[in-house]
Amino acid sequence: MSVFSDPLAIQSAPVLRRGLLIAAIVIALDQASKWWILLSVMNPPQLIEIVPFFNLVLTWNRGVSFGLFDTNSPATPWILSILAVAIVGVLISWLRRAEGKLIPIALGLIVGGAIGNVVDRMVHGAVVDFLDVHWGTYHWPAFNVADSGITVGAVLLIVDSLFSGRGQKG
Repeated sequence: MSVFSDPLAIQSAPVLRRGLLIAAIVIALDQASKWWILLSVMNPPQLIEIVPFFNLVLTWNRGVSFGLFDTNSPATPWILSILAVAIVGVLISWLRRAEGKLIPIALGLIVGGAIGNVVDRMVHGAVVDFLDVHWGTYHWPAFNVADSGITVGAVLLIVDSLFSGRGQKG
């Protein structure tokens, strides 16, 4: 069945396009920022203080969030990438059926962030992290634009689920 013979698919096409456009923007911004950091700013690697609570640094995350599952196994980037691509497939399926304005934005941010980090794993064997937020001596784990997209997207999904009003009887 083609998109033109399925009324639901025709209705969802603009939502899908919006989500995929957001994903493409996140991927482009993520990869551009990482290459800028690698080729210009962190050549050689250094710590650059921007403001008293924010630095630019260069770290390589071979695991997932917060460095979890960081093994030195050569299979790790492949395993994490395959898992991320499978999750992206599920999220794109959800995006095809998404309703409202917030869900396509949230899913686009998450998909773009996931793909941005998969690109890193395939090109570098690890994810390039360079944003360092800290308070005194406490440092949040370094992150990047892709991670920011994933986090903001997840927060938007939570906000939508809490405040969308769906399923409430009035």
